Amino acid sequence: MINTNVVQMLILLPAVIIGFTLHEFAHAFVAVRLGDETPRLQHRLTLNPLSHVSILGLVLILFVGFGWAKPVQFNPANFKHPKRDEILVALAGPATNFLLCLFFLFIIKLVTLTGQAPFEQSPAAGLAYRLLVTASWINLLLALFNLLPIPPLDGSHLLLQAIPDRYAAFKANLAKWGAYLFLFVIVVGVVTKWNVFPIGDVTSWFFHRIAGLFFP
Repeated sequence: MINTNVVQMLILLPAVIIGFTLHEFAHAFVAVRLGDETPRLQHRLTLNPLSHVSILGLVLILFVGFGWAKPVQFNPANFKHPKRDEILVALAGPATNFLLCLFFLFIIKLVTLTGQAPFEQSPAAGLAYRLLVTASWINLLLALFNLLPIPPLDGSHLLLQAIPDRYAAFKANLAKWGAYLFLFVIVVGVVTKWNVFPIGDVTSWFFHRIAGLFFP
């Protein structure tokens, strides 16, 4: 008998890898399309998971519940419309994760239309169902989490662009030190079991409502 935690981890692993890979690829793709060749030069314009997944970040998300991928670097100075295009690049990752959430739910819906309780016909079918649901939920989680307006998350680009340029020094300090503060808070939350960002609860709330559109 395989340990339940091992099965859950094996289900979570592909969901996270898919979410991380397509999230970072979306950043690279949009940046290159908008005129910045930095992601291509750094070999990030690829769907190869090895180019995007951080081994340490992946291990931590499996065992601790918090992790990260390798962030795609881009240079807004290469864009024709730097402020607008930086926002578009930042939103590309979360938008892709949201579309993946819908895609996996759509696959579940299609399969259920093929017959009566198709996911209950065998253990393999049940496992496939859990994989699809987990992948959908994880991608919604990645979309919402990355939209938080905290460096180095994607939402911070929206926040920094919304702050007037006359506060350039403040913006620079926020971009520089915000990531360290964010990491400190996350570590404190993990160690103390304090739910610093109830993003899981928020994700579940949204997920049940989105899933309700597919399965009324």
